[in-house]
Amino acid sequence: MHDHAPGVRGASNRRLLTASLCVTSVVLVVQVIGAIWSGSLALLADAVHMLTDAAALVIALIASTIAARPATDRQTYGYQRAEVFGALVNGVLLIGLSIWVVIEAIGRLLQPDDEHVLGGVMLVVAIVGLLANAVAMWLLSAAQKTSINVRGAYLEVLGDLIGSALVIVAAVVLLITGWDAADAIASLLIAALIVPRAIGLLREVFHVLSEAAPQGTQVTEIRDHILSAPDVVDVHDVHVWQLTRGAPVFTAHVVVEPAAFAAGRSGEILTGLQECLADHFDVEHSTFQLEPAGHVDAGEATHD
Repeated sequence: MHDHAPGVRGASNRRLLTASLCVTSVVLVVQVIGAIWSGSLALLADAVHMLTDAAALVIALIASTIAARPATDRQTYGYQRAEVFGALVNGVLLIGLSIWVVIEAIGRLLQPDDEHVLGGVMLVVAIVGLLANAVAMWLLSAAQKTSINVRGAYLEVLGDLIGSALVIVAAVVLLITGWDAADAIASLLIAALIVPRAIGLLREVFHVLSEAAPQGTQVTEIRDHILSAPDVVDVHDVHVWQLTRGAPVFTAHVVVEPAAFAAGRSGEILTGLQECLADHFDVEHSTFQLEPAGHVDAGEATHD
């Protein structure tokens, strides 16, 4: 069996993510204050970079709580889509902030400010950020080996660590040479780290909301597995989508031998098909409509 439940749904992983969020949030505030104090755009860009992680962790933790709420007559699938809408807001916000950082950095390169960046403050705050990211990575290091969601958070923190390293390099260059442009160049490099991740996030949101098949899901392979099951003659009206990341949903009409119904094996067939999808394709929520061979739905349309 695979690890079907996303990591944030486990109490242990939730505690780790909460601890990581606390560390990230504190450093985020420190970086914003340090950026204002020192006049460092690179520090501010790194704070935006860290905001990507903080926002992702908040979304995951809130979604894990909301997703636990039971389905209702109005929300028949529950509230797992809350994570998707949160990610949409997050992605748009990050791209907007990144564009602002790029415009500000280019402006500083073209028209240098008379006020110099305080390299010492910039260096100290960047080192604090580097150490905090290292602590967050250590907190998530064990759980990321078994949970895809925690693995995602781990990689995000790794990206932040790289961003802090860029700020440290820029601060050292600034302290040694007095070259303020190093700060603007570092901010551009950090923005270059943020934008692809934000675009990837928005692409995933669009993928989920358009109810496309989850990435990596081979519908043909799933259909072949179903057809290889005992008593199965055909399968049609196959639909695969996901409520949110790691929560795929599958429905299909399965044609079986009439003798299987007569022998009372329909329950056995359903159990076998559901276990097949859970074991081989990590699909926990699957719905099958069993039909005897020769049966035709009124107004049936094939969507395979």
